[in-house]
Amino acid sequence: MSKKGKSSKEKTAEELEDTILENQDDLVENDAENGIENEESDESSENNEQEEQITELKDKYLRLAAEFENYKRRTVKEKLNMMGTAARDTLSALLPVLDDFDRAKKNAEDENSKEPFSEGVMMVYNKLTSTLQQKGMKAMESNGEVFDPELHEAITEIPAPTEDMKGKVIDTVEKGYYLNDIILRHAKVVVGK
Repeated sequence: MSKKGKSSKEKTAEELEDTILENQDDLVENDAENGIENEESDESSENNEQEEQITELKDKYLRLAAEFENYKRRTVKEKLNMMGTAARDTLSALLPVLDDFDRAKKNAEDENSKEPFSEGVMMVYNKLTSTLQQKGMKAMESNGEVFDPELHEAITEIPAPTEDMKGKVIDTVEKGYYLNDIILRHAKVVVGK
């Protein structure tokens, strides 16, 4: 019996060992699977964080690119505006010379004038006015126009010769000029009242 008892005890111990080993193997496999699942969940959370960072960086990049495009447009517009009015001071300084030319021409065209406007001087006058027009300067037409304080500077008011001339420019003392549709100088005018 002792042989039988030992052999069945030995069998039981061996079975227990096998069962324990199988359970340990199952536990190791479960832990491995759980570890993989944990790693997968860690990886997915990392992927989500990385995707959020990528989205944020893309958004920052797009905003920066848009800001840069706006900056380029603004600087180009400022340069064009500056180029358009760069000669403003020079042209303003030339206006008294142009006024003197206009007075001399008007005086020469008068029938009682003793000093005619020579052909050479007339050519210089025409060349000067055409060059100034090419640079964007043009004279205001004021006579007969309705008085506009944004365009005209009223020197005086006189009684209107006719009823329809009330509130209109009767005479222009000093011409006004535009430079690229911006007022370079206001016209000095006489207004009918």
